[in-house]
Amino acid sequence: MREYLTIEWNDTETTAKGWLVIYNFVKGYTGGGIRMHPEVTREEVCRMAETMAYKYQACESQFCGGCKGGIAYDSKSPDARAVLRRYLIAMMPYIKAGVSLGGDYGTKYSDVIEVFQEFGFDMPLTKSMQADPEIVKNAASYERLLKETVDGVPINDVMAGYGVAEAADEAWQMLVSAEKTVANPGIKMTVDSKEKASVVIQGMGRVGSACAKRLCQLGYRVVGMSDSKVFLYDSDGLDTDLIYQLKKSGGDWDKAFLKGAKLLRSEEWLSVPCDIVIPCALADALNGKNAEQIKALLVVEGANIATSAAADEILKRKGIYLICDFTANLSEAWLYDAVFFGTVEAEPAAALSAAAQLCRRNARKQMEPAIFEGRYARESVKEIFAPAVQDEPEL
Repeated sequence: MREYLTIEWNDTETTAKGWLVIYNFVKGYTGGGIRMHPEVTREEVCRMAETMAYKYQACESQFCGGCKGGIAYDSKSPDARAVLRRYLIAMMPYIKAGVSLGGDYGTKYSDVIEVFQEFGFDMPLTKSMQADPEIVKNAASYERLLKETVDGVPINDVMAGYGVAEAADEAWQMLVSAEKTVANPGIKMTVDSKEKASVVIQGMGRVGSACAKRLCQLGYRVVGMSDSKVFLYDSDGLDTDLIYQLKKSGGDWDKAFLKGAKLLRSEEWLSVPCDIVIPCALADALNGKNAEQIKALLVVEGANIATSAAADEILKRKGIYLICDFTANLSEAWLYDAVFFGTVEAEPAAALSAAAQLCRRNARKQMEPAIFEGRYARESVKEIFAPAVQDEPEL
């Protein structure tokens, strides 16, 4: 299967350029977020759209295909919200036909919804979905659910990160259990079954922050976190709540230093020893230039297409275990699909529990062939979660 449709957009008021890539429709519907960053490319959006198609398979969805939007522009520019609005207006004919776009790196879902509301609707729905009273009711339930919070943070901002943490925990516990029975010739097993692992997270946005929060709740030591400007490190474990607050308020990292964290350069995030590495921000954060530095036994992709093809070859050669992006970072997409089509109750505790179980099932599907057959996860998951449906859009 290959992508169904690729649309290119050129902003009339700035240098911004954008793309919408629809990989597949399922029952006339497709979904994905919009990434905004100066280095976004058409090729990157195509890769992310394919990832979304696999992601909805991993979500166990029978109702949605995968798509992705991308805008090559600085999301921190004062006019970024206006650029996003013009992009959405350009894509409106596709959105009204059942292309459900949301937030991603550099964009906010709330901003996307505001533009939809300008055009008289809250959610993109196909004509048959609009005519289904159960889906209309579920759409209203989803809107109410988005106003709920978890640990004081909007539920939509924690879903993806919490799911990544649950997948990481499941994978690590499988390595702990397998240590005495499996000898992986590619790597020296260093799992300590007596304590939880140490973790480095690349990214302090909503996915990275929520992932850090949940891992701490599960008993892990988050020893490192980075953003585009700084890498914070403490071998005893960072105060992740403090880091979240500092990031929200503009990053007064001297306060983190006073709490015992070392302030290193952003690009040093792979320089420290740890058990698990979790890239949660940009595409190709792990690449041919830095993957040799990885000192961890396990990589869990918290961001879409976080690992380049060159880095994959390095991880495979070094015998590093992997949990792939579309199986770990899927809770936000799953939540939309599950609530809309009535497969989960629109209530925070129920949604978080069901998402955790899903992410753990997906982690097991990758770790079993990796541990017992020596198969690299990128290869096995492409078989397990291959999208099989390419429907036409509803007209």
